[in-house]
Amino acid sequence: MTPMKPLILVIEDDPQIRRFLRATLTAEDYQFHEAVNAQEGIAQAATRQPALVLLDLGLPDQDGLEVIREIRRWSQMPVVVVSARGQEKDKISALDLGADDYVAKPFAVGELLARIRAALRRAAPAAADGANSIIRFGDVEADFEKRLITVGGREVHLTPNEYKLLQVLIKYAGRVVTQRQLLNEVWGPQHTEQSQYLRVYVAQLRRKLERDPARPRYLQTEPGIGYRLSFDT
Repeated sequence: MTPMKPLILVIEDDPQIRRFLRATLTAEDYQFHEAVNAQEGIAQAATRQPALVLLDLGLPDQDGLEVIREIRRWSQMPVVVVSARGQEKDKISALDLGADDYVAKPFAVGELLARIRAALRRAAPAAADGANSIIRFGDVEADFEKRLITVGGREVHLTPNEYKLLQVLIKYAGRVVTQRQLLNEVWGPQHTEQSQYLRVYVAQLRRKLERDPARPRYLQTEPGIGYRLSFDT
């Protein structure tokens, strides 16, 4: 027998969207469960322990941002926001609270399914025992045990802050990391408004790690929000 795909919990109050997502996900052999408001969604997330949550922000009883906040108190299960609220401030708030990704409505089915697959892939290593100290993407190899970064087999020297920035981006690989979160983790809370630090250091990392820094494959910008380290290019 073919093993069942993971369970996805959809927290969405619009019945048409729920029907569409149910048809889309079950056609891909995902297990599917739904909740129509925030409180039901939080309860179902706790009891069913889904592999991934698809979350609308405009819920009737509570803002979806509060759902993210509550889930993150006790679980790191992937949360992908699917919302008509597509303004930058909403995306930044959701990502800062711990959402793994953000898809604005209306969305393309292929893109949504790709985001789901990526979030599930990222979650899988977190469940494994022990973290791999060697990370590879393209020509880049990062050996955190030896604190050694190589590109095409040649050692690349990174400054301490460049190294810390790369570590944080790798820790959240595939996820959008907001400017505020990067600044807080690399430079500290007193620097969370100094986005010029990021522009300078990301540009330096691109010059050292990317084949074409002007058209980066891995260190990608999410305009107005932050950066994403993508391995799937």
